[in-house]
Amino acid sequence: MARHVIDGRPTLDRAGVAAHTGAAYSTVNHWHRHRARFGFPEGFQHDGREWFWLDDIEAFHAAHQVAKRAELTRVDRRGDSDDLIGSGAAARVLGYGSYRNLPDTLYDHPDRVETLPDGRVRRLWFRHTVWAVADARTGRQSTGRTPGTTGARKPHPYADDPRLPAAIALLAEADRTGRDRRGLGVALAQQLGITERTAQRLLAAACAPSDASPR
Repeated sequence: MARHVIDGRPTLDRAGVAAHTGAAYSTVNHWHRHRARFGFPEGFQHDGREWFWLDDIEAFHAAHQVAKRAELTRVDRRGDSDDLIGSGAAARVLGYGSYRNLPDTLYDHPDRVETLPDGRVRRLWFRHTVWAVADARTGRQSTGRTPGTTGARKPHPYADDPRLPAAIALLAEADRTGRDRRGLGVALAQQLGITERTAQRLLAAACAPSDASPR
């Protein structure tokens, strides 16, 4: 049961808080564990279970969303809205130091794509597209990971990915033939039918030491 009425007032358990706020269950655990930092409400016990008053959760979540929006980078509104800009310029518009910080919602959906002579792909967006993505942001996304509740750490996020052997094989073939590694992301993306960003991450994981351990 995620929702219950106690003394005439609606309450939620942790699963109910997750469903009501749209957050992951692990994020709710994170909020609760660090409630002094986030201002998450104290729960209470009823019939041997933990509950939270619905109105307290709604007040917390509204304040949390305001705080997240306040953390957003400042957007550069200068320039013609119809200008086409590359990934570096798009990052600067959003206030980021690198194109690697571009959100997937933008990076994976360019307005135009140019193929460079070496096979790499250049993504271009209208400035107004970048502004629209900036206006749609709600705040920094939590990893949802609650300290102390995770299992053994993987060497990298793609350690068990079934696509990783294809990336390893492609790198090995490039090294064997003396092929420039630039452009391998495009080749892997086409081979696996995935986005180039995911392909680049797989290639980076393929280069990671197999015996990496937590630092």
